[in-house]
Amino acid sequence: MSTQFDLLIKNATVIDGTGADRFKGDIGINGDRIAKIGDLSGCSGKKEIDLKGQVAAPGFIDAHTHDDRMMLSSPEMTPKVSQGVTTIIGGNCGVSLAPMPRPIPDPVTPPLNLLDDVGHWFKYRSFAEYLDALRAEPSTTNRAMLVGHTTLRVATMDDLEKPATPAQIEQMRELVVEAMQAGAIGVSTGLFYEPAVAAPTEEVIEICRPLKEYNGLYCTHMRDEADGVMDSLEETFRIGREVGVPVVISHHKVIGAKNYGRSDETLEFIRKSMAKQPICLDCYPYTAGSTVLSMSRAVTSARVIVTWSKTLPQYAGQDLDKIAEKMGVTQEEAVERLLPAGAIYFRMDEGDVQKIMQFGPTMIGSDGLPHDASPHPRLWSTFPRVLGHYRRGLGLFSLETAVHKMTGLTAVNFGLTDRGVLKEGAYADLTLFNEETIDEVATYENPIAMARGINTVIVNGAVVWDQGKATGARPGRVLSRPAAAN
Repeated sequence: MSTQFDLLIKNATVIDGTGADRFKGDIGINGDRIAKIGDLSGCSGKKEIDLKGQVAAPGFIDAHTHDDRMMLSSPEMTPKVSQGVTTIIGGNCGVSLAPMPRPIPDPVTPPLNLLDDVGHWFKYRSFAEYLDALRAEPSTTNRAMLVGHTTLRVATMDDLEKPATPAQIEQMRELVVEAMQAGAIGVSTGLFYEPAVAAPTEEVIEICRPLKEYNGLYCTHMRDEADGVMDSLEETFRIGREVGVPVVISHHKVIGAKNYGRSDETLEFIRKSMAKQPICLDCYPYTAGSTVLSMSRAVTSARVIVTWSKTLPQYAGQDLDKIAEKMGVTQEEAVERLLPAGAIYFRMDEGDVQKIMQFGPTMIGSDGLPHDASPHPRLWSTFPRVLGHYRRGLGLFSLETAVHKMTGLTAVNFGLTDRGVLKEGAYADLTLFNEETIDEVATYENPIAMARGINTVIVNGAVVWDQGKATGARPGRVLSRPAAAN
């Protein structure tokens, strides 16, 4: 066999993303697709990479991000490509940059301010306008986007503390139709957050009605991940059943010391419910979460780190109790002075995190917040932490299983055709890494740090990351789900 490829990856340990056993082989890429996998020793490439036995895997798919703005303001996407991510799912937790057919409130309603606390980026009147902007200025990564329920409420309602009226529900439903026709993959909710907590289950069901026609997903940051977690799972599954679409439980967890260990209960319920309806879930590999700062969350946390503050930015990266001491005030008063702000909250049990991560159907998502001054380390280190600390260090699962959780499983659940697997004819999204050295570097104290062990990242056949540096290529595309079957 004598063939020249655009890119030839030689002497690879191939982990194909399906969960199947690894094998030795070469990978030939032409254009944006994988042309051949096997013994290509008689072939050549315009560009060649000799892996010398290191791993070639599908590019990681981040199942849960808040990268909606970063793709436009920092299209090199360094926090993601540096850890091997080639595709992101955006618009989560009810928060999307679009549609915003009227001026965004000033100040920006939390948690929308996690994307932009000034409001400049909430300028896309329709979802189509936003996706057009992503296509016009491509980022390094592919992206599949959800439309956020909280964004829809802010776009159509003046009083967010009430349920939507029938007329407002109809307005939001029309915006969902527009978004799905433009290429959104579904609707996300953040029923945990104040702007959406007033929305009854029926409001969500009615707004999401168009999803079935457009083969969309329902993704949710559930109403309660603490004492009421079982009721919230019930609500989530009911919405999926009544709308007739798959549901995704975002960053599944159980919060609060008195709920430690309840992952046994939640996972068993999820397992049984999966036999009755399509259900997916993701998690991140940490015992701390991060979102907007509030005293109600702080009092239930073992530790709180402030990640940003608009009024007192000098305190980003510092513990709330230490900030209060410096100010000479109570923590409650410190929170009031810091707002609007964000924080990291330590309120999960390591045993639960591990059980949820080990659960066969669980995908991996970072839930990173790229605009925080001192972000949670998950923004930079989620995927290498799974492969280093949890796979190599603790042996929670095989490398093949770990890769499947962040590639093939995610592609299937989100309907990303020919992504997440290494096979002939699939899109050439790959991450090349050293399985013995891949690991996290970012910490809570030093959160902005590139992972180690990632050699090369390829998106749609183009090398975007090579030996610790961006190449400048930005081949990312907007991805959508296949149309519903008639």
